[in-house]
Amino acid sequence: MCGIWAIFGIHDYHKYTTSSMAIKGRGPDCFRMETIPHFSNCCLAFHRLAVVDDLYGMQPMRIKKLPHLFLIYNGEIYNHKQVEEKFGFDVFTQCDGEVILHLYDKFGAEKAAQMLDGVFAFCIIDTKKKQVHLGRDTFGIRPMFTLKQEDTKPTVLAICSEAKSLTEIEKTFTGNGHKMQLETFPPGHYHSYSLGANGQVALLESGPYTYIGKPPVFDTGVVPVRDTMENIRLYMTQAVKKRLMADRRIGCFLSGGLDSSLVAALLTKEAKNAGIDYPIQTFSIGMEGSPDVAAARKVAAHIGSEHHEVTFTPEEGIQALHDVIYALESYDITTIRASVPMYLVAKYVSENTDTVVVYSGEGSDELCQGYIYFHKAPSPEEGDKESLRLLKDLYLYDVLRGDRSTAVHGLEIRVPFLDVAFTSYFLSLPPAERQPKEGVEKWLLRAAFDGTGLLPHEILWRPKEAFSDGVTSNAPGKSWFEILQCYVEDHVADEALAKASKLYPFNTPRTKESFYYRSVFEELFPGHHELIPYMWLPQWTGATDPSARTLSHYK
Repeated sequence: MCGIWAIFGIHDYHKYTTSSMAIKGRGPDCFRMETIPHFSNCCLAFHRLAVVDDLYGMQPMRIKKLPHLFLIYNGEIYNHKQVEEKFGFDVFTQCDGEVILHLYDKFGAEKAAQMLDGVFAFCIIDTKKKQVHLGRDTFGIRPMFTLKQEDTKPTVLAICSEAKSLTEIEKTFTGNGHKMQLETFPPGHYHSYSLGANGQVALLESGPYTYIGKPPVFDTGVVPVRDTMENIRLYMTQAVKKRLMADRRIGCFLSGGLDSSLVAALLTKEAKNAGIDYPIQTFSIGMEGSPDVAAARKVAAHIGSEHHEVTFTPEEGIQALHDVIYALESYDITTIRASVPMYLVAKYVSENTDTVVVYSGEGSDELCQGYIYFHKAPSPEEGDKESLRLLKDLYLYDVLRGDRSTAVHGLEIRVPFLDVAFTSYFLSLPPAERQPKEGVEKWLLRAAFDGTGLLPHEILWRPKEAFSDGVTSNAPGKSWFEILQCYVEDHVADEALAKASKLYPFNTPRTKESFYYRSVFEELFPGHHELIPYMWLPQWTGATDPSARTLSHYK
């Protein structure tokens, strides 16, 4: 996990360089800022979390063989050694990102992005061709935002891992009468710009370089067999194995649910096979009486991890809300609810252990139809459509939560369920095979690992909890979302909620909890409500609250 920041074509750019420090939590180990020779009004900055190649992995990256290229990127390229060997690249560093420069030099930006097996947000500056190239991974695991001046062509351009470093630049330009556009850079896309001597850019071409479900062009490392269950195990195991790439200690979030438990079990097994000589640390969090913590304890004992349990009180959770919303840059209800415990457990990991890389189970519910409302899908085909919709928008919700909740504490999250090879194989299976079966969501995934001994049977087939129940007690009035609703009842007046449609006509809050989150967001990021295009809610149910506890099928 790192933080990238750059500005192109902004006169007196030095006035804005302090804005790059707003994302310093993403890279606590090193910081560097550089200008680009022979191009005025340009500046690059990088906050580094050193995970691979402590000595030569610093950025902006330049190598002797390609001195005209500058690179800043946030990500991990899992197939960098295979690609280097395949094309005979003469590499200077051991850093996985160097391969981006070689691929770009040989194939250009679009094909380079297609050949990367990993997660990334990159910016390449080609001073010979006078061009700037941006790219982001398929699911948007690594974030990137752009800020452009809309009333001039060519235009100024600023990029950053998070929006908060661009809002001050935007405010200044808007105050001077310019029309600015702050946007999320779309996952699975690349943009190429010409670069003028004054640093301003003009769009040359842009578009998707891939789409979700498309088989990758790179070598997956898996030879499929005829048996579907075996293939699921092969692809998932490989997804976990390739993510062991790190020079820092690796751990895993462990909620006790199927997804994180499966990841943790595979991780401990593959780490041992790879000769990693330290015990894998696992981390669970909950309030007193949490069924998730009890389940996680059972999983940790089964897989032999060094387990840590973090307990938080309702007061600690509520006190974290403001900081969580600032970290997330979101006002979505379910994202905030789920982010508070993740934010707190990441804080614990950062302050109390030497684990830096953390595996997590994000993406499984969207890919494997794990949300309880999938039982209500009108048909397998409709379930498939909904699964794809969720996967395409993950970067706005659960992927966003995973990135921001960890990055703010200097951790790097890795999410094997969103491995491109695994997801493309899973989505290639018939929709009817992927829907809930026998009253059990994620049936196919569970069945694939049944009988392997990887997890206790009761964990492998444990019904999905509503998150609010899993992290807290399921006693009446003790659920996390009930605690939050009780809190906001005293902090949002009935009169304020009645005027919500006039105050917030876009994504109008319907509840006091939603109104409270929105008001904090608007205080921190005024005018940027469109960064969240819609509020996450279950489909086919008529639900007005995202908690699974409100659904008729729950338990």
